[in-house]
Amino acid sequence: MKTVAIITSGGDAPGMNAAIRAITRSALAQNISVYGVRQGWQGLIDGQFSQLQARDVGGIIQIGGTFLGSARSKEFREESGRSRALHNLSRHGVDGLVVIGGNGSQTGSYMLSELGFPVVGVASTIDNDLCGTDITIGCDTAINVTIEAIDHLRTTGSSHHRAFLVETMGRNCGYLAMMAGLAGGAEVISTPEAEVSASEIAERLRAAYERGKTHAIVVIAEGVKDNSAQILAHFERDKRMVGFELRATTLGHVVRGAPPTAFDRILATRLGANALDALVQREFGVLVGYQNGQITRTPLADIAGRSKPINTSLLDLARVLAK
Repeated sequence: MKTVAIITSGGDAPGMNAAIRAITRSALAQNISVYGVRQGWQGLIDGQFSQLQARDVGGIIQIGGTFLGSARSKEFREESGRSRALHNLSRHGVDGLVVIGGNGSQTGSYMLSELGFPVVGVASTIDNDLCGTDITIGCDTAINVTIEAIDHLRTTGSSHHRAFLVETMGRNCGYLAMMAGLAGGAEVISTPEAEVSASEIAERLRAAYERGKTHAIVVIAEGVKDNSAQILAHFERDKRMVGFELRATTLGHVVRGAPPTAFDRILATRLGANALDALVQREFGVLVGYQNGQITRTPLADIAGRSKPINTSLLDLARVLAK
């Protein structure tokens, strides 16, 4: 293994830069040349390669997102796009590729691996819906940013006797909403896996109001059928429905750009260094993740096209504790 390349693909996540840093410096320590590929799979197709040295990855461990950039690529799904990607890897003398990303990214990793190219994936997505790992890079930061927002909203909610509908990211996975809602003491948590109807949300908020609560928090995952704006519009028809005055806050991409927590920095560093080791040890076609307190390598064939379900029993616990 003389030359490796790194791409970050799909949605960016806090800690990706720490992983890039770990891979780059681990490789350089073994006299392995490193290329950073700009703009994910599309950059691989377009040939956006730049050589990385130790100083190029200095001062980035604390920065959210990915300095390499990321982009989704419809072209890579086509055989012609993958052929161009392989051509560019060969042209730059790349012997192995590390792909930092989530479900879609690692499905792409599997496609390239099936063509015989040495690929290792690194588990990174704020959604934490990737199989082959208990936790993914960026998820801890996203949860903490969401909790901080919930805490702030709870304080102002108490001042004005309001309820807040807080919409989180997470696509079709409710993990972020569930964990932030549980840790933030939300009265209601609605996820794609266990959606709570507008009428039931109204009943729970009304019950909280009648129990004497001075505020309430409803956490809604973005993948539910009725988002916070639609629910708010439903309640506007009858403001007496819930007792509280209602407001909606959509957190959106603010959770992606936050400085990574210590947990995410360390996780990314360990996974990145292990990914480089996997390439050197010629263990290709695997996802480097974290399971049962250990760094693990799971065949990409076992995780491609699959999503990890959430533990919905935690939603039941959150409801009990919201009394």
